Amino acid sequence: MKILMRILMILSLGMVIFNLTQVNWDDPLSEKSSIAVVGIMAALCAFLLLLLLMMSKKISKKLNR
Repeated sequence: MKILMRILMILSLGMVIFNLTQVNWDDPLSEKSSIAVVGIMAALCAFLLLLLLMMSKKISKKLNR
């Protein structure tokens, strides 16, 4: 489970980097760029949720000891 979460975190960061290259920085709210911006936000949310899950698992292990 720990390895899977790390792989998913790496994939979400990869999606952020890919979408950053797709944004037109002259007009970031244009039609094509807005899709990339939404993709960046979604990937960052996924990364934060996975990070939160990892932290909660660590806390539950410490409480069970």
